[in-house]
Amino acid sequence: MKPNLNNIKLIDDRKYLIHPYYILIYLLIGSISALFLGFSAAYLYNRIQGGSEPINLPALFYVNTLLLITSSWSLNQAKNAYKTDQTEKYQKLLVFTLILSIVFLISQIFAWKSLIEQEIMLSSDNMASYLYLISGLHFLHVIFGIPFLAAFVIVAYKKMKEPVSVLIYFSDPGKLRKLKILTIYWHYLDILWIYLVAFFSINLLI
Repeated sequence: MKPNLNNIKLIDDRKYLIHPYYILIYLLIGSISALFLGFSAAYLYNRIQGGSEPINLPALFYVNTLLLITSSWSLNQAKNAYKTDQTEKYQKLLVFTLILSIVFLISQIFAWKSLIEQEIMLSSDNMASYLYLISGLHFLHVIFGIPFLAAFVIVAYKKMKEPVSVLIYFSDPGKLRKLKILTIYWHYLDILWIYLVAFFSINLLI
């Protein structure tokens, strides 16, 4: 008798109190948080010690905040659409999230261009260097997530063409788990960016 692969997957999942994938994503989030907190503390220390003036963020930094919040929301809606077997809605929300994320990256490049036009260069002073470094690291973490998001989009359209393939896709617990992990990562990038914008904005008051 041929074994049921779905049952094997479910049995395999019950072995873990917390699936290793979740442990890995939270370890990744913890290490990234420590890195950004370290750079934030270094920025604040150097600013106070050197008596440097804080940098005004270009308006695009705030626009990018809205872009990330919206992309995080749309990915969460895609996850909900997956759970309720709404094929077309799920596909469109994934594409919308991917587009918003790419727009965020392009907009951030223009935000840096705006800084350069104000003659705030990477080599201008420590404050400018930290701003470019911190925002640049966040930029790289968004780029890191793009291939995983794009993979979901490609697979969703490739494997959801007929009722049987849609049923198989939506009944795969492994795929739902990966989608949840991607959603956690995207929410984290959103929260991290809000923190960074708030941090640089509050520095204007200190």
